[in-house]
Amino acid sequence: MVAILDHMSALADPTRCRILLLLEQHELTVSELCAVLQLPQSSVSRHLKTLADDDWVVSRRDGTSRFYSMPLDDLDSGASRLWPLIREQVAGTATAGQDDQRLRSVLARRRAKSQEFFASAAADWDRLRTTLFGDTFYLWAMLGLVDPSLTVGDLGCGTGQLTEVLAPHVHRVVAVDASDDMLEAARARVNQFSNVEIRQGELEALPLQAGELDAALLSLVLHYSPDPARALTEVSRVLQPGGRVLIVDMLPHDREEYQQQMGHVWLGFSDKQISRFLTAAGFGNLRIRALPVDAHAKGPALFAAIATRHR
Repeated sequence: MVAILDHMSALADPTRCRILLLLEQHELTVSELCAVLQLPQSSVSRHLKTLADDDWVVSRRDGTSRFYSMPLDDLDSGASRLWPLIREQVAGTATAGQDDQRLRSVLARRRAKSQEFFASAAADWDRLRTTLFGDTFYLWAMLGLVDPSLTVGDLGCGTGQLTEVLAPHVHRVVAVDASDDMLEAARARVNQFSNVEIRQGELEALPLQAGELDAALLSLVLHYSPDPARALTEVSRVLQPGGRVLIVDMLPHDREEYQQQMGHVWLGFSDKQISRFLTAAGFGNLRIRALPVDAHAKGPALFAAIATRHR
């Protein structure tokens, strides 16, 4: 009873009720409240202190600004019962309606400030964003769109770089490679993940059960295969009907030294070749596109091909 009387005392001033009506909807600074209420800063600050002392408002600092809000979810039981009664009386007044109109103007000024910045920074925005946050943050963020129930095969996983990227976002990753040394590096790289399984095997004879995977990834590995058509037939076998394969590899090039220096079997693939291999392996809904070229990269241009195993 004493607590609710204290709450009633804090709300005995109409201005404090107007403040709560505003802070129930938005976080606002003192200067913004002054503009909406048409009151001097000293008066608004005094009312905010009274409300804060009775736990009606909380604040947080954001840079040089302090934002005030009404903690609806954290009000005690007396305040939770009292506020709807007060709101009903205050919200219907002409003063509250005018406050709401001025609030919309204050919020519009916030947006205008951002728009002014973008109007001046548009030409240099990409460079500025890269300087602040790097040039790959959005790619990592987009992994959140991956279905977390998927079992994905990283086929030709190498040292496990992509397995490491995928593991936090999917149900399970099965990483396959033929090289003992590559698999040893992959194990060291992904040993913190309980949902990663490392297996040794060739692309043309994958150590996987039929339909074990929901999706498969072949990144810069198909050009090592002596028989890409057979390899993709194997990928089709281990995918569920409706499962998808993503191939990232090189477009046709003339760097024959790669065959001697790095053991490449194929000097890239044309759209027509990849389409033929995938179609023969039982895939449909093919999408093949060249990837943007990194100005600092020294290798051939790349493509990405996505296809779905027929049901």
